Amino acid sequence: MKKTKLSSTNQVNKTYLEDVCMGAYALGIIGSRWKFSIFFYLKDRPMRFSELKQSVQGITERMLALNLTEMERDKLLTRTVFAEVPVRVVYELTPIGMALTPVWDQLGNWGMQHKDIVSEDESKSM
Repeated sequence: MKKTKLSSTNQVNKTYLEDVCMGAYALGIIGSRWKFSIFFYLKDRPMRFSELKQSVQGITERMLALNLTEMERDKLLTRTVFAEVPVRVVYELTPIGMALTPVWDQLGNWGMQHKDIVSEDESKSM
């Protein structure tokens, strides 16, 4: 992932917004389109990389690895490496990651309601 210059206008604005608006700060952490799917599968049980790759439809290995790294950096999950041959790596949500469960559930419910409303409006206009 390309690094953003700290002095860029975009980065300055992002930093300011995240300092004054905790909602923007939270979305900066959980806002990627793949993190919701990764969370969806990890909330039930710890999983290996290959299990996640198989479960999260359409994600590339690179994007999965990148998002898992970001989620680990942000303390949403832990990565445990077992000294076995072959090496086994397991990802599991941390307590702070699990604390997002009601947020994700509410966001999913809102998304479903919004999609229904938009679909109704589109079918009426046809």
